[in-house]
Amino acid sequence: MTQVEIVRSGHVVIGVDTHKHIHVAAVMDSVGGVLASLTIATDTHGFRQLLDWASSFGKIIAFGIEGTGSYGAGLASLIRRHGHKVVEVSRPDRRLRRLNGKSDTLDAENAARAVLAGFATAVPKSADGTVEMIRQLKIAHDTAVGNRSAGMVTLKALLVHAPELLRAEMARKTQRMIARHLASLRPRALETPEDSIRHTLRSIASVL
Repeated sequence: MTQVEIVRSGHVVIGVDTHKHIHVAAVMDSVGGVLASLTIATDTHGFRQLLDWASSFGKIIAFGIEGTGSYGAGLASLIRRHGHKVVEVSRPDRRLRRLNGKSDTLDAENAARAVLAGFATAVPKSADGTVEMIRQLKIAHDTAVGNRSAGMVTLKALLVHAPELLRAEMARKTQRMIARHLASLRPRALETPEDSIRHTLRSIASVL
């Protein structure tokens, strides 16, 4: 029986299906199809293992990676620093994925095919520069603003049930003045509902 020799171009694309704890990769030759697959841990050792493994199959055209803005961000960053092209690959429809049978390896192969066929062409944004720094600071700022707004809404709702004198003191104050005033309330023994609401208002206001 004659053995058929698989023709290979020596140029490969790596597809990666990313998850929180593991990534699954598949290497595809531009003419020879899928050559192999690999599962790695999502740490620096695993990323370097993937890079060395991929390089052993020939010249790398590109890495097609799912979730470069989430679980795949670390891998994409390391690969890019080593001079390789990274392409963002859309995650498969999860509903169709369940119907067709779940397979991380198949998802990795499809990621490689999408790059090779030219369906996936988007270059993900770098998470290493000034833009990423601004994004992180904006997240912190937006979270703080959201928490402050929610806290102020809670304060105003609780003030409805506060003693009349305290409500009157807050009547014409700005939000900042209300927060400062309530944060300065003196703790008292918890013996009555009036005591507990003063404690509650003070606790919330002190973190605004």
